[in-house]
Amino acid sequence: MSKVEVIQKALEKIILDPKYAGILSVLKGARNGAVYGAKVRFPHALVMIFMFRSGTVQEKLQLIFKATRTHAQNLAKYATVYKLTMLLLKHMGSEPGKEGPYDTFFAGLLGGYLVFGRRSKKGHISSVSKQIVIFVFARVILAAAKLSIEPRMGIIKSNDLSKRISHDAWPVFAALSWGSVMWLFRWHPETVQSGLRSSMDYIYVQSDHWDSLRNFLIYNK
Repeated sequence: MSKVEVIQKALEKIILDPKYAGILSVLKGARNGAVYGAKVRFPHALVMIFMFRSGTVQEKLQLIFKATRTHAQNLAKYATVYKLTMLLLKHMGSEPGKEGPYDTFFAGLLGGYLVFGRRSKKGHISSVSKQIVIFVFARVILAAAKLSIEPRMGIIKSNDLSKRISHDAWPVFAALSWGSVMWLFRWHPETVQSGLRSSMDYIYVQSDHWDSLRNFLIYNK
């Protein structure tokens, strides 16, 4: 057996030992956060930066790398704080070894503040952090809306009424969302997130200008 195989076997013995499962899950969570963050951010940054940002190819590649690194680091840090806090709360609660009903909330609260809520030394919050928080917030609101009409938990106790609201709510929500964002973009564009504002400018403003067949069909003026 080679040295590499001996080391691999020793490491596998450690990671498969149940007594290390808790702390190793923290490391695994950090790894998964970094990998997922890179996978999600890289293609998005690649497309958005090359389409809408000015600058040299090198400058654009640097921006893509920075955005990808930030997203990966943020998710890795959050996973570490969250899972480590959950591990500590599990062993510090009234029933050691058992997860409490609010442990997930407090662990998420701490992770959200430390990773996504803190400002840089210059007083800024990164656009990547803002995008992640807004993404999460939107899904929290949708989940809360679903729970609010769930007969077992929400304010609506009738199954028939709950189904009717669930069926009709989405068209209203979609209409109000798009009506609101178009009004904001038209009259208060500075309040719209920069990435969304760039996309809307490309579609709705730049489509008003052309002076030849080339910049009518192939690219904008």
